[in-house]
Amino acid sequence: MILKTAAEKRVALRAALKDSAENGKLLRFPGTFIPLAAMAIEEAGFDGIYLSGGAFSASLGLPDIGLTTLSELATITAQIARVTHLPLIVDADTGFGGAINAARTVIEIEAAGASGLHLEDQIHPKRCGHLEGKELVSTEEMVQKIRAAVDARSDKNFLLIARTDAVGVEGFDAAVARARAYIAAGAEMIFAEALISAAEFKTFAAAIAPTPLLANMTEFGKSPILSADELTTAGARLVIYPVTTLRLAMQAIIKGAQHIHARGKQTDALIAEMQPRTDLYRMIHYQDYVDFDMSLANDVVGKT
Repeated sequence: MILKTAAEKRVALRAALKDSAENGKLLRFPGTFIPLAAMAIEEAGFDGIYLSGGAFSASLGLPDIGLTTLSELATITAQIARVTHLPLIVDADTGFGGAINAARTVIEIEAAGASGLHLEDQIHPKRCGHLEGKELVSTEEMVQKIRAAVDARSDKNFLLIARTDAVGVEGFDAAVARARAYIAAGAEMIFAEALISAAEFKTFAAAIAPTPLLANMTEFGKSPILSADELTTAGARLVIYPVTTLRLAMQAIIKGAQHIHARGKQTDALIAEMQPRTDLYRMIHYQDYVDFDMSLANDVVGKT
């Protein structure tokens, strides 16, 4: 399967954002934590894919408190980017340190094939954006990170997003002030974390216009679960569903493991809940690899 190049995906994302601004279309980016889930998201018809730091750290059996490394993130970014035509936005947490670390983060994640990333204004180690106990760096320090990130990218179409967790720490007005400073420093989209109502989304979007607002529709968080139509009305231009696929997969795994343990085998009822082998092989292009392998073998035989 020949995929779009990283550069082509970034151009496509820019075009989609332009269309969103002109026609009010909301771009939807479900989260993933493995390449196969990214392929399922593409098949479902979404606009893009989001790599959640929380989902990725959880997939490693770790809490979302800044324990993963840049090299781990770059590796999974490359693995996901290589299997889909869709643009991939990456959660780069705090940029793994200060401004110079944020610059290297951009270099590595861009090289891994992503179409963009977001940096947040928490101190390191960070906390989940919907939990208590968050602490923020100064606006000045975050501005330095954003400027370093802008200077570090080699592709001008690589999207730089600034996330602020200030709403729950310093208040709504302070978060808006931070967002405006981040935009002035070069951020091209704002991710305002843990807004608590559709009205807050709408007010925030208006306050930073024309810079687009990213909405986070994570489950079990502080933000209400709003529909695509509600978010569009509120002025959001892109929405992420960061941990949804992980939560769905883990609940199915837990129930399946309990089922087999209790019954001693995979019953027909459990098997009916599974992805059939034929569907899995189709998704991973199994036959294409077999055909390619056979063509190589035939080519060798023909030359002997």
